[in-house]
Amino acid sequence: MSAVKPNYTRALDLKHGRVDMSHGSGGRAMAQLITELFAAAFDNEYLAQGNDGATLPVANGRLVMATDSHVVSPLFFAGGDIGCLSVHGTINDVAVMGAQPLYLSAGFILEEGFPLADLKRIVESMARAAREAGVPIVTGDTKVVEQGKGDGVFITTTGVGVLREGVQLSGDLAQPGDRILLSGTIGDHGMAILSQREGLTFSAPIVSDTAALHGLIAAMLDSGAKLRVLRDPTRGGLATTLNEIARQSGVGMMLQESAIAVNQPVAAACEFLGLDPLYVANEGKLIAVCAAADAERLLQAMRAHPLGRDTAIIGEVLEDPHGFVQMTTRLGGRRVVDWLAGEQLPRIC
Repeated sequence: MSAVKPNYTRALDLKHGRVDMSHGSGGRAMAQLITELFAAAFDNEYLAQGNDGATLPVANGRLVMATDSHVVSPLFFAGGDIGCLSVHGTINDVAVMGAQPLYLSAGFILEEGFPLADLKRIVESMARAAREAGVPIVTGDTKVVEQGKGDGVFITTTGVGVLREGVQLSGDLAQPGDRILLSGTIGDHGMAILSQREGLTFSAPIVSDTAALHGLIAAMLDSGAKLRVLRDPTRGGLATTLNEIARQSGVGMMLQESAIAVNQPVAAACEFLGLDPLYVANEGKLIAVCAAADAERLLQAMRAHPLGRDTAIIGEVLEDPHGFVQMTTRLGGRRVVDWLAGEQLPRIC
């Protein structure tokens, strides 16, 4: 994604214009789209180098790299859009490894006929999210496919970050006796997408929780608590993510249903649609597994941050060669919280 600024006789019509095949041809029209839209929104010293890649300062320490493709439908939803989601999602994938996110790249696949006004709105949302997070988009790519062979816009973002000295977080490090913490309510993002997609209205609006979590994670690391695992429970929700950790670590888990918060409109929507909020996607929440002795310290550190004010200890890790995730229900019973079978909510991220 070059930031070179050639002269054009006529500016892009960002109000009424549409993407056409020439915008992906590698010629003048593509250069104009990149210059007047992408480079203008994402402007930073690295992107301004104007080359096929960005030359970046070398970071001291171990690097973390993550990539994520975003195909959400609809593109715009209550609380966000595919643009900010693509920034938040990759920042969080880097951050839950214990790394400070440094840079992002962005790849766009655009469908012929897509309104330039909508593309501008998406790009500006990405730029705003990247600025607020302090993680610049330093390079990228744009391709255009024929009308009918895409779905408006797909975005792939890649992030690079650097690990703190001595930090080691991994899904295979959970140990019996550890505590499991959750940073807030579950199901908000998935139900915001579904309710808008299906045209459903409820007594109170359901808003996506999409957010960049690296600030919260930095506060958690600063607390000195012995963290073993961090994960953001996106596709498959809380239940699937905990099953992934249990399998990796060869342990079981016992959750407390009463400790897992669900916003009332989300709970009502799930009940109406026959969905279990434990399996609904989140985009601004995290799961932490830490040593039992440090659980209270970590809890207080998370609650002191705006994105963790509703944090709760929701369960503990057990010794279990079968790797079962179980839950004590509000009525005092017990149920197995198994893997999600199939795709409960497609196209949510």
